[in-house]
Amino acid sequence: MGEPSQSAGGKNHEVSFARSLGLFDASMIGIGAMIGAGIFVLTGIAAGVAGPGALLAFMLNGLVTLLTALAYAELASTYPKSGGGYAFIKTAFPGPVGFASGWMLWFCYIIACALYALGFGSYFWESLHSVVPFFTKWAAGTFGEQVSIIFFTLLIVLAFSLINIHGTAVSGSVENILTVAKIIILAIFIYFGMRQIAAEPAQAAASFDPFLPLGFNGVLLAMGLTFIAFEGYDLIATVSEEIKHPERNIPRATMISLVVTVVIYLLIVIVCVGAIQPQEGSSWEFLGAYQETAIVRAAEQFMPSFGVGLIIFGGLLSTLSALNASVLASSRVAFSMSRDKMLLRSLSRIHPRRLTPHLAVAATGVVTAILAAAFPIQVLGSAASLMFLLTFALVNFALIALRRKFPGERQAMFRVPFYPVTPLLAIVLNLGLAVYQFKFDPRSWYIAIAWLLMGLFVYFAYFEKKAATEIPQVLEVGRPAAQAIKHYRILIPIHNPDHVEPLMKLAVPIAKAKEGEIVVLSVVTIPQNLPIHEGMRFIKQKSPLLRAARRQGREAGVHTRTALRIAHQAHDGILQAAESEGASLIVMGWKGYTTTRDRIFGEVADRVVRHAPCDLMTVKLVEPFKFKRILLPTAGGPHATLAAEFVAILRSEYKSKVACCYVLAKGATERDRQIADEWISKTVQRTALEKVSEHLLIESDRIATSLVKAASEYDMLVMGSSREGVFSSVLFGEIPEKVARFSESSVMIVRRFEGKTKGWIKKILG
Repeated sequence: MGEPSQSAGGKNHEVSFARSLGLFDASMIGIGAMIGAGIFVLTGIAAGVAGPGALLAFMLNGLVTLLTALAYAELASTYPKSGGGYAFIKTAFPGPVGFASGWMLWFCYIIACALYALGFGSYFWESLHSVVPFFTKWAAGTFGEQVSIIFFTLLIVLAFSLINIHGTAVSGSVENILTVAKIIILAIFIYFGMRQIAAEPAQAAASFDPFLPLGFNGVLLAMGLTFIAFEGYDLIATVSEEIKHPERNIPRATMISLVVTVVIYLLIVIVCVGAIQPQEGSSWEFLGAYQETAIVRAAEQFMPSFGVGLIIFGGLLSTLSALNASVLASSRVAFSMSRDKMLLRSLSRIHPRRLTPHLAVAATGVVTAILAAAFPIQVLGSAASLMFLLTFALVNFALIALRRKFPGERQAMFRVPFYPVTPLLAIVLNLGLAVYQFKFDPRSWYIAIAWLLMGLFVYFAYFEKKAATEIPQVLEVGRPAAQAIKHYRILIPIHNPDHVEPLMKLAVPIAKAKEGEIVVLSVVTIPQNLPIHEGMRFIKQKSPLLRAARRQGREAGVHTRTALRIAHQAHDGILQAAESEGASLIVMGWKGYTTTRDRIFGEVADRVVRHAPCDLMTVKLVEPFKFKRILLPTAGGPHATLAAEFVAILRSEYKSKVACCYVLAKGATERDRQIADEWISKTVQRTALEKVSEHLLIESDRIATSLVKAASEYDMLVMGSSREGVFSSVLFGEIPEKVARFSESSVMIVRRFEGKTKGWIKKILG
């Protein structure tokens, strides 16, 4: 879990973020971002400047980026904060260097957006050419092919800007599916290419001779051009606050994503160079001639008829996925800088209804459109690679600086091997490749220098004074010592202000009897397309709710703490709070109905009920909420026993009158009645309910209906879960759920957490 934190808005409340991404999710983020438009768009361009040596260029880029990936793995696992490279550099070098890193990183993603948008325009043009050739012929003759491609490029930039402004971002599970789909498409391409190479190995080998037709300079140029294709694992660091067990999963996900991607890249280059046999010239010259659509032309050479359509679809899928991720990432950086008073404050505004950083997205879209229309794709690829090379060099500098500032920081976390040689070598190689970019096309450097100078000018002219007054929004603090003094801990998730008093009235006597404490939890939920830490902006709304609960608990003489969690899904925040707090019992209110048939208590409550790692009390609250008369149905079992135990505590605290009941089938014999009375007596004896007002034996063939009718005479009905749900639609058992749904009185359902499910719970929570 994230460390507890405080802010101006969350004073006296422990604030942390819910971690919902496991190793697979984190790996898919890196792989999905890396296996994007870069490999589809840049393979032909790389082959054109390096020949078969493009294979060496991709291999060396993999090694170069591995050095920086190690730095990201250490920094992200040691300082798991949202923001990625910008957050690390700003921590190590506050002031103008921190601003410059964020300014460059924002531009990195903007250029990447322009690159992917142009890639989409090219692949979309190819798809139109294959489906409606008469239209492309007319458009090319009227406007020119390049103008037509730019038109589709600007159209897709506008579309994805609007999509992100409206907040309909692709969810994590869909992103995983898209990533797997891209890998499958490339695997099919590699399979047919390898089959062609195996059929004519001599000709394939000849395609690699000479290996460096343009010398090693061509390899260096290709490395600089294609480095953008190895950017993506850094997005794992960007969402590090949302990853479970970051000290373990971030380094693993980073290495997994890099290894998988590099292997796929190398296989694609081998196939592209070795499997095609053009009528004129060499295979690498053929690829270089077609540049961003070279893979499509390669597919025509050795794949069946569906191959071209499949690769075009893969290119469209990859460019759209990469464009969506880059728009989100670039607007996220602008949003974070604006929040730190390093950009216009308006860029940190969140749309009141859609809850998206709409102005940051709009600014990103405008700059992307200008770059896409003004520069050819190879210049954008070179500029994007250049900016990432400079940013990655700064990240390695940040690693060295933070090691020096905090030499003993979290020794158990992942550490870069062969320090300081590894980060120093990474700095030299990144800067070396960046300098060499000037030889390929000076415009990439001109663009970078102009952007950096413009940023530094506005920083010193305006933002420096603003940033100096910024108060950190999150201060990491140690966990209060009071948290460890109580062994029994009751967690109360609260969302509805009307539930504060009744839930505290239930929890206070139990905490007193168990000599425990109460933790009142409020979960701030934010949309999937916002970074998790932006929930800090909304925590002030929860403070009055938590203060009221804490005041009520302390007035009753029970140690009461409050906690805030920020999560994309409320149930993640509740479950992970229960896990990290070591909760013994969750006390949760329920409004008494749901808006959909496929849910029992509602999406949040259903998830908590299924996966709660402790005892659970779910209460349907009906006004007026009181405890004067309590009905306790019982048929034995651990859940019913726990329910009776809680009833005994409530009876002692509120002097309630308690009636125990047992439902018999109609026509029950005297022996059946005797057995039922024995069940009630056992429950009474085990749980100090010796002063039960009455024993009720109810004859009915419809148990739930009879209990609902009987409950109408009481203030509250308390019952244990009847059985573990076998089917996903059953949570507490059919009877308790029907009673809870249809009773006009308050209903409490209790379930005891059984040790045999602990391993399953931990597996679910990662």
